[in-house]
Amino acid sequence: MSSKKLLKQSPYWSTIRPVLRFCIGIGVERNRLFWGSRRGMLELDLVLLPFLENIYPGLEQEDKERYWKLLECEDQDMFAWFLRREDPEDHELKRIVEIVRKNTGLQQQS
Repeated sequence: MSSKKLLKQSPYWSTIRPVLRFCIGIGVERNRLFWGSRRGMLELDLVLLPFLENIYPGLEQEDKERYWKLLECEDQDMFAWFLRREDPEDHELKRIVEIVRKNTGLQQQS
């Protein structure tokens, strides 16, 4: 008998099921963010993946939504923004770019 069938026959299934659904939901969202943060440029992976792992969980919901919007941008634009070659014109994107810069070793050099 499969482990899935055994689990469903457990007297604790009604208690476990909502927790599993919640954890799977978190896992799906985290997986989507992880793969969205993996880019075509290694340099961006080295910025975005540690940010996702260490900083993203503590962000306010509005900043998380800004991060989702950032992931829709082109790699070359993000690369230029993170290296301070230019800033995003969009105020919302500029805020999340500044948060990423402050938390990933990309601070302004004096």
